[in-house]
Amino acid sequence: MANYALIAAGILAGFAAGYFVRRFWASKKLGSVEARVKNALEEAETRAKEIVLEARDKAASLLVELKNEERQRKREIDAMESRLLSREEAFDKKLSALSAEQHALAAKEADIKEKETEIGAQEAEIQSRLEKASGLTSEDAKEELFKQIKEKRSQDLARLVEKIDKENREEVEKRAVEIITTALQRYSRSHVSEVTTTVFPLADEELKGKIIGREGRNIRALERATGVEFVIDETPDSIIISSFDPYRREIARAALEKLIKDGRIQPAKIEEKVEEAKEEIARRTQEIGEAAAQDVGIFDLPKEILQLVGRLHFRTSYGQNVLTHSIEMAYLAGMMAGELGLNVDIAKRGALLHDIGKAIDQEVEGTHVELGRKILKKYGINEKVIEAMQSHHEDYPYSTPEACVVAAADVLSAARPGARRGTLENYIKRLADLEKIAMEFPGVKNAYAISAGRELRVFVIPEKIDDFRALELAREIANRIQSELKYPGEIKVNVIREVRAVEYAK
Repeated sequence: MANYALIAAGILAGFAAGYFVRRFWASKKLGSVEARVKNALEEAETRAKEIVLEARDKAASLLVELKNEERQRKREIDAMESRLLSREEAFDKKLSALSAEQHALAAKEADIKEKETEIGAQEAEIQSRLEKASGLTSEDAKEELFKQIKEKRSQDLARLVEKIDKENREEVEKRAVEIITTALQRYSRSHVSEVTTTVFPLADEELKGKIIGREGRNIRALERATGVEFVIDETPDSIIISSFDPYRREIARAALEKLIKDGRIQPAKIEEKVEEAKEEIARRTQEIGEAAAQDVGIFDLPKEILQLVGRLHFRTSYGQNVLTHSIEMAYLAGMMAGELGLNVDIAKRGALLHDIGKAIDQEVEGTHVELGRKILKKYGINEKVIEAMQSHHEDYPYSTPEACVVAAADVLSAARPGARRGTLENYIKRLADLEKIAMEFPGVKNAYAISAGRELRVFVIPEKIDDFRALELAREIANRIQSELKYPGEIKVNVIREVRAVEYAK
């Protein structure tokens, strides 16, 4: 029992010792925290004093700067006031001088009026004396004098008027020649007459066999899809693409180039590549139109108009490229309008767009002038531009000076040596007339004049034209050609009817 008591007493003593030890350490830690807090407060007070001092220094410097700026502004205001005062003094001096001059002029005016009154009275007295002496009034004397002068000088006056008229006419003609000569000297561009063939070079002579195909099926498919004639065997390492239509020739050339790159030349692939070529040429046509407009300094034409301008690149007029002719006209018209002091922009636009109707005249009935007017009105082109372009063939009267300039530029561009060839134009017109006659018959899908106009290939819609009707159609077209056209030799009318059966396996 005594042992238990000792153990209990030891435990209690241990608890008591632990309590006092923990109390000692807690008081020690509390003292260190209080010391750190005190140090932090002292540092914060020190930093606050520093910040206050810095703020005072900055405030003092700002006050100094503001005082300096105020002094500078005051000096500037004083200087402005002194300048204004000096100007006001100068103005007052000028005003007083003008007032003095005004008074002097008023006095002189009064003096002059007084003298005029005196002179008028003297003239009246002299006139009265003369009328009494001659027995005629002043009006009668004037009439008599004019009558004598008219009788004596009528012939002199007629000769003088004739001389003045001749001199004026000679001066106008001389000035016109100077303007035209200046414009022609400032503009110089080569004239390249378009031909009816395009040479397509081949890297390998063996490609000709693939282009012709088995029993000529590839070459027939190409000619049918493009409407041109391919001359294979006349020149080595090349193929001649023949057609009077440059647009068709370019499509055929692009399609042939795509087929050779692809390597698979067959009727189905030919149709695919021809469609791709048509899309490519349409894009290029837009680019050509935009480049032409930018070339002459016109930048705001509608996209549809630029597309038609680009198509003029593939049209010829008497062997002259229509787009080249239009660009040349725009330069000439602009320079002549500038020399004459007219509206250069209107003259340029009228010249560039004067033949716009030729881009569609093979597809739509009407003269190219009328078609051009309708196109320009449709797309909101300025009426002044339409008036400038519509008179170049004298279909409409010259309503503006710019219209005369455009007509003159057309004559200059067309009449320059080497610009045009009439024989080629007549030949191309005959080929176009051949195709036009065939297309007028119902059931005809396409018609192509080939072999220099010696053959007319007519493709018909098989659902509308049967075999017997095809024979009749060939005879009817031949009869129309005989009755309406003049041509050398004979023309072969070849009506082609092809039936395709297509079905899909699903």
